[in-house]
Amino acid sequence: MHPLIGWLPVWRRNFLVWKKLAIPSVLGNLADPLIYMLGLGYGLGALLPSLDGQPYVAFLAAGTVCASTMNAATFEALYSSFSRMHVQKTWDAILNTPRSLTDVVAGELFWATTKSLFSGVAILLVVAALGLTQGWLTLWALPAIVLTGLAFAALGLIWNALAPSYDFFMYYFTLFITPMTLISGVFFPTHQLPSWLAAVGAWLPLAQGVGLVRPLLAGQVPADAALHVAVLLATAGGAFAVALALTRRRLLK
Repeated sequence: MHPLIGWLPVWRRNFLVWKKLAIPSVLGNLADPLIYMLGLGYGLGALLPSLDGQPYVAFLAAGTVCASTMNAATFEALYSSFSRMHVQKTWDAILNTPRSLTDVVAGELFWATTKSLFSGVAILLVVAALGLTQGWLTLWALPAIVLTGLAFAALGLIWNALAPSYDFFMYYFTLFITPMTLISGVFFPTHQLPSWLAAVGAWLPLAQGVGLVRPLLAGQVPADAALHVAVLLATAGGAFAVALALTRRRLLK
């Protein structure tokens, strides 16, 4: 097998296992974001003026797509990957085949990205069915979802390599994921934040995804699209390199 696709059997193995519970998995990923989007979007949104020329529910819909993508990638790269690595010893079994540790970690990266794509697309379909998208540019949200999921899958694998137990993941959500969700433009425009906090939030990976998806759903070409893409790719590449080094130190020391 070509070295560049050595990760594919690992991805396929995870896909075949997931396929047995595909429908409950997708529905589970839909529940929370839909509650937030419909409850806040139509409930709270009825009390709010339009934002950037669109109703609040449409504004929130784009943020929900990105947040759902982020959460799906993060949960898979943390809880599921940790189970395969530490509890189920699946990684040990794979490493006794011709596959390398790089193949295993890359397979986990691309599988978590795939799971996040499923989640993001499911929310996107609901958003489109509610009439909250405008025009064919919405289709370009798909690669934006992939890039967002890739970045968060790679970041999650860093924490996975460091975690001594499942409990350790709560620090990641409490100290990183939740604050980032609040300052990345998911629920409200970032210009309402203090300038220094808005500046920090603008460079976070979730803000890059929102910066791509929100204009596309509104039928507009994103401003600074190349910058958003570059930051997401740099985050994914850098985080994967760190995750691989930390995982190698943990398993092969």
